[in-house]
Amino acid sequence: MSVNDQFLNKNKFTEMVKEKVEKFKIPYMEAILNICEENNIPPEDVKRFVSPVIRDKLEAEAVQLNYLPKTTTIKFE
Repeated sequence: MSVNDQFLNKNKFTEMVKEKVEKFKIPYMEAILNICEENNIPPEDVKRFVSPVIRDKLEAEAVQLNYLPKTTTIKFE
C-alpha cells in the first residue's frame, strides 16, 4: 500500500499523530516514527504530510530538548 493510499491528506495524518500523542503521552517525533513503523513507511516519505501545526510542535520539542537553538522573543507590554 502506498503512502498516498494510506494518508489521504495532511489533515488525516495530523489527526493520526495528534491521536497517538494524546493516547500514549509521547512526543510528536516518536508518534510520527511510530506511525511510520506500524505502516512500513520510510519516515522521509511522510514529509509532505506533516502539516504546519505538527511542524511547529516538532520544532518546539526540538528547542526544548536543545536540538535546535532557542530563539529570542521580544515581549510587548
